Formats: sequence, structure tokens, C-alpha cells
Amino acid sequence: MRKHVTRILTSGFLALSLLTGCVGSPSTNESNTSSSSSNTTTSVKKIDKLNIAFVPSKDPEQIITATEPLKEMLKDELSKQGYSIGEVNISVGTNYEAVGEALVSGTVDVGFIPGGTYVLYDDGAEVLLTATRDALNHSSENPIDWNQSPTEYIPQQATSYRSLLIAGPSAKGKELSEKINNGQDLTWEDLNSAKWAVMSPTSSAGYIYPTLFLNDKYGKTVADLTNKVQSDSYGSSVARLAAEQVDVITVFADARIDYAEKWTNEYGRTSQIWDETNVIGVAAPIYNDTISVSKNSPIMTPEFNNAFATAMINIANTDEGKKVISFYSHKGYERAQSADYDNERRVQKLIRELKSQ
Repeated sequence: MRKHVTRILTSGFLALSLLTGCVGSPSTNESNTSSSSSNTTTSVKKIDKLNIAFVPSKDPEQIITATEPLKEMLKDELSKQGYSIGEVNISVGTNYEAVGEALVSGTVDVGFIPGGTYVLYDDGAEVLLTATRDALNHSSENPIDWNQSPTEYIPQQATSYRSLLIAGPSAKGKELSEKINNGQDLTWEDLNSAKWAVMSPTSSAGYIYPTLFLNDKYGKTVADLTNKVQSDSYGSSVARLAAEQVDVITVFADARIDYAEKWTNEYGRTSQIWDETNVIGVAAPIYNDTISVSKNSPIMTPEFNNAFATAMINIANTDEGKKVISFYSHKGYERAQSADYDNERRVQKLIRELKSQ
């Protein structure tokens, strides 16, 4: 209850019922099947429904479409480990908090969530896997270095990523970019005079680490920004930047790779995203996204948790599986433990302390 009191609950908490398939009573049944060629008996554990939820870090329809093949892949992999899955239901939360609360309540069994969301809800969620992702050709803390050439993937794996403050093509955005690219430091007044699009308060790249960045440099937080709006997805933030409705957005480091085509094809710009946007701030490295499971789901036992982790690792090692998880910029998975996210907890503690001042 103590942690729940400190949470920033949005309308997503009240809209948990909108998570497709979240309401239900998954059950695990065990049946014995005998082999006709021997006297041995094989135990098969049956699970009627497995509910998986993703945070809306990309367009919900895109996530649903991209993850559709994951359903059969999981059924196949889990069957090899003695589990018969009746249905795999995949949904997208209305926001990050909705998925965290669903894990706590047990109405969702598995959640694909950022580290920041996991830490905030770790009283009811257990981290199972950490994603690996392609490394980027830029990793510097100096924003100018990110503006010399387009951001690209390189053939290396990384266990962390960056949060970036990106200025767009609006007059204010250009003003901020020019100062950075001329080697000047931005003042708090510079940043506070801009219009911002940020993500939910539990988003690592979209809120938490930008807050850490602002606190380290200016003694301020995202909450202190005068002109800001909260986006429901990174896609909507980029769209607002393209429409010059905002001047600055907070995003994960490879966001512009994801939205480079939409910048001109859907968002109405005539120049490339690399020509019209600039990095004006680089936050500290963030430990990669998690696959976390509910501590209160009746089907997520230690045995099934281990089987699910093995299944996801195996899926990520296939060509078909790599294609499915690539929409989240995931390349593979490694087993994780709670201590991996202790830095995230320190960030959360800082945010709570700053809010209490």
C-alpha cells in the first residue's frame, strides 16, 4: 500500500478494463497422458489462457499486428517444456501505469515494460528477462556528436540505451539547436521557454531519465517545465514535433530511426528527420526493457516462469522470432534479477524526494 500511495495514477488506472483480455480467470490444469509404446506417464500442464500486455511505447495497432505471430511461437516453445497453452491473449495498455497495475492485480500474467515501470510496481511484478538491443554508432554524452551524422545501428549488442532531448523544426526548436551546435550551453530559461512533449511519469526514456538530466544540470525536473503535454506514445510525440505543436520531445535514442519514414510520408514534412531535428541533451544510460511477470497471477509459478523465460530466449534465437521482437528494438533476452535495476530505484527515489520539496 505504501508504494501505491506514491504512484502517479492516470486515467489508465481507471481504464484497466480496456486492456483486451485482462479480465479473466486463467487456470492451470495438469493431466497425465500415457505413451502407448511404454509404461511411462508424461505430465502435461494445461493453461487455459496466458495474458500478455505491452506498454504503448509505439502505436498500439502496430504492436498488436507485429506480435500476432508470437502467440503460436509461445505455444510451440512452451509445449516442448510440457505446457499446453489454450490461448495467448496480447493487449496494449492505455498507458504504462495500466500495465503495471494489471501485473500487480494479476489480471495480466506477463508484461513487456521498461525498467522504470518495473521498479515502480515491483511489489507485484517480478523481473524475468532483460532485453538486448543493437548498439548505436553514437553513445556520447555530448549532444553535438549526435548531430554530426544520422543515428545508425552497428553490429554490436548493448544492455543499455540513452534518453535524448530532441528539438524540432519550430522556430524555438531551431533556436535551441543552433545554440547547441555552436558549442553554447543551454540555460534553464532556454528550455523552460520551449513547448515540450513528454511521456508518462513511469517511462524511463520519456520522463524519468530526462528528469535526472534536468536535475543534474539545472536542479530542476520535468515537472518544473511550464509548457508541457503528456503523449500517449512516442509516435504521437514525434508527430507533434513534426507539426511544430511542440519544440522539444523526450525519446529513446533510436526513435528517429523508427520514425524516419513517417516523418515525410505521414507527418507532412518535406525534409528528412535528420535535417530537421537535433539532439540538445543526452541523459545517463538506461538499463534495457524488461519482461516482467505478475507475482499475483495464479499461473505464474516459479516453474512456469522458468519455462516462459526459456521460451522467449529460444524464440529470440530464431529468424522468425527476431522479426517479431524487433519492433521493440529488442535483439534477444538475458535472464535478469531485481538488483540489475537498483540504479533505476535510485532515480525513482530522487524523483520522490524532489516532489516532496
